[in-house]
Amino acid sequence: MQTGGVTRTSWVLHVDLDQFVAAVEVLRRPELAGKPVIVGGRGDPSERAVVSTASYEAREFGVGSGMPLRIAARKAPDAVILPVDAEAYAEASAAVMATLRVQPGAIVQVLGWDEAFVGVETADPEAYARRIQQAVLDRTRLHCSVGVGDTLVRAKVATGFGKPRGVFRLTVENWLAVMGDRPTIDLWGVGTKISRRLADLGITTVAELAAADPDALAAEFGPRMGPWYAELGRGDGSDMVDDTPWVARGHSRETTYQQDLTEPSQVEDGVRELAAHVLDDVAAEGRPVIGLTLKVRYAPFITKVFTKKIAETSDRAVVLERALELVGRIEPDRPIRLLGLRAEMTMPADARDGHTPTRGGW
Repeated sequence: MQTGGVTRTSWVLHVDLDQFVAAVEVLRRPELAGKPVIVGGRGDPSERAVVSTASYEAREFGVGSGMPLRIAARKAPDAVILPVDAEAYAEASAAVMATLRVQPGAIVQVLGWDEAFVGVETADPEAYARRIQQAVLDRTRLHCSVGVGDTLVRAKVATGFGKPRGVFRLTVENWLAVMGDRPTIDLWGVGTKISRRLADLGITTVAELAAADPDALAAEFGPRMGPWYAELGRGDGSDMVDDTPWVARGHSRETTYQQDLTEPSQVEDGVRELAAHVLDDVAAEGRPVIGLTLKVRYAPFITKVFTKKIAETSDRAVVLERALELVGRIEPDRPIRLLGLRAEMTMPADARDGHTPTRGGW
């Protein structure tokens, strides 16, 4: 059954490319195969930047995404550190998604560069998953893992058990047997803060969350999110794969400065530069701006976010003026190591904004 791009299928597969960014770099530099590879910033650990991804070999040294590059270099002194090449990764991702879309009966919902849900009617989802893996490998020389589930949540979580290069199935039948004793932070959509709040309620495992009183959760997290966390603990939820083209809700840019900004004029210049790039991205969408978010990271590492709803406008001068108004909320006399600006846009009536549970970001 299909309605407006949403299709109910007998199985949901979650396809996740293994160490995607690092794998793309190794394809371009075969001599790096088997070596610890770290990708981040401009590839210079003396600069302020964070790890975008690390190969499995680098992860054995404790290197992980989001870690300051200088710390990663210290943990893995023999690692090859490379700059981020977003265009190369986008090109590789496009080839993977095109491969998924031509699989028999596949309904594909792209989640990002390196992952997608695939909905399919099949009597043997594992065999279908292995065919997908081979097709992606043949077309792109990239390996992927596939989670098989009867809901989006179970398929997504299953992928972690299949890595690397494997296939794993999670359904209502084995969900609690596999996940019940695991900490709640292992669930898709539960981060550090939520897991701590759950622990304050005496809920530390997936099984405890699955059995939790939805009313008690609603009292803590609200009438919508509380019951949703209980549902998440059971692995329940939608089994609908949505192939409606993803439309960005907003565009953002951020800059980490090698020297802290200490003067108001430096901060204003930084926001002006960010706004110019963001507004170029927005102009390409052809949709007006309705909100702004200014991200400020004070030295040494304290982050604040300031938001502002604005009257719908496509006037660059007006958007810049509103962005500069947010600058007035920055604490004076505090050195700044990072600035980021995000512009929210109006959404087409039939668009899917791609919002899914995450553990961070804007």
